[in-house]
Amino acid sequence: MANKKYDYLIVGAGLFGSVFAHEMTKRNKKCLVIDKRNHLGGNVYCEEQEGINVHKYGAHIFHTNDKRIWDYVNQFAEFNNYINSPLSLSKGKLYNLPFNMNTFYQLWGTKTPEEARDIINKQIAKYGTKSPKNLEEQALSLAGKDIYETFIKEYTEKQWGKKAKELPAFIIKRLPVRFTFNNNYFNDKYQGIPIGGYNVIINGLLKGIDTKTNIDFFEDREQLELLADTVVYTGKMDEFFDYKYGQLEYRSLRFENELLGIDNFQGNAVVNYNDASYDFTRIIEHKHFEFGTQDKTIITREYPEAWDRSKEAYYPINNDENQKLFKKYKAESQTLKNVILGGRLAEYRYYDMHQIIASSLAKVEEISSNSNE
Repeated sequence: MANKKYDYLIVGAGLFGSVFAHEMTKRNKKCLVIDKRNHLGGNVYCEEQEGINVHKYGAHIFHTNDKRIWDYVNQFAEFNNYINSPLSLSKGKLYNLPFNMNTFYQLWGTKTPEEARDIINKQIAKYGTKSPKNLEEQALSLAGKDIYETFIKEYTEKQWGKKAKELPAFIIKRLPVRFTFNNNYFNDKYQGIPIGGYNVIINGLLKGIDTKTNIDFFEDREQLELLADTVVYTGKMDEFFDYKYGQLEYRSLRFENELLGIDNFQGNAVVNYNDASYDFTRIIEHKHFEFGTQDKTIITREYPEAWDRSKEAYYPINNDENQKLFKKYKAESQTLKNVILGGRLAEYRYYDMHQIIASSLAKVEEISSNSNE
């Protein structure tokens, strides 16, 4: 093994792979990072158009309570003070999100927390149930009928491609209901967008490291594996094992970008479109992430789609059947030597960006401590 060119072949140039490569390079390990796309950065990749950083694979807003992770990303980029305050369009009317006193005033005309809380509690008592069996029952039990029908039902059905009564209750573990006039979507202490886009962070992480794009690991797997002592794989777990136990399920997304000859389309970075009459779930106006003053603007309509192997996998469908299947793959992966699986797809779970970074750092620390024993 000593004659291999690299210590690590890292399959996937997203956040998990890029952080892993950066940290192992600091520890004098030789890394090669490959990606089947024509760019580095995975889903956080930004494409500059008309001086605007377009979030190519959906909106990415960095937020965390973990100072260690916040300090880590700030090594590579300066963050602005963007606060995520989305709007929601329902039946022709705009509402503030997350559900807060502004939302309740727009919905009912209530002016005090007591008035709003009273309406919600009465609706929960009338429409809720102690043992919700599906998403609709869960939402009614958490927030009442008006909030469910105005903001949740049609949006969620578009997102998952199923009726709310057919979706499991666990999809909505809780609903953030605030009795303050606070439109900040996240509760985290640290939040912002890297000035210049996420590519600044990825380029910083991968500086001086060998990278190759347009490389499909599965098309030349045997030869690629010969290049390194260890493979770090961040793609789909079932694909790594050639779907031997069956195929895991996902939801996909389709993005339609439009360049407009105006300087401001919707006045906000994120506007949700709840109604079933719209096929898309939201419109992103990218310039507002970085407070852009360009003469033009770029918007993206986001369409949820059924997933197949020809499409990008975005959201794991973590129902009982898929979790059982994933556990089979996970058990087999733990028997492999010289293979590390990590990240959103390999772990079949939804990760925020700070969680992926933390997961990659933890894996590096685990390997380093074991090698020092």
